[in-house]
Amino acid sequence: QVQLVESGGGLVQAGGSLRLSCAASGRTFSSVSMGWFRQAPGKEREFVAVISWSSGNIYYADSVKGRFTISRDNAKNTVYLQMDSLKPEDTAVYYCAADGSSGRVADWVYWGQGTQVTVSL
Repeated sequence: QVQLVESGGGLVQAGGSLRLSCAASGRTFSSVSMGWFRQAPGKEREFVAVISWSSGNIYYADSVKGRFTISRDNAKNTVYLQMDSLKPEDTAVYYCAADGSSGRVADWVYWGQGTQVTVSL
């Protein structure tokens, strides 16, 4: 059974940092892209970042570019999202996704359950 388990969410003040992790199990994901999405209350799930299997191609949403960094460790079947200079508008449930290629939610095959990130003023 394929599982993606996110961790590292929490409450942080504006300007602070958090590091999210997503551990994959049930199969190896070293040959597929992995990504992060987020969903704020009352809003649709939106693309945050994607990283190719080799880490050679990385893309970010404009809203997080320069503040967030996606990375992966294929030996550990884990993808990370380092979030710096956090803003209240970054508050959302953050989801890890695997086996996709675009910013469209429907293009991704596997999803985690999400981890809450709350940024206070």
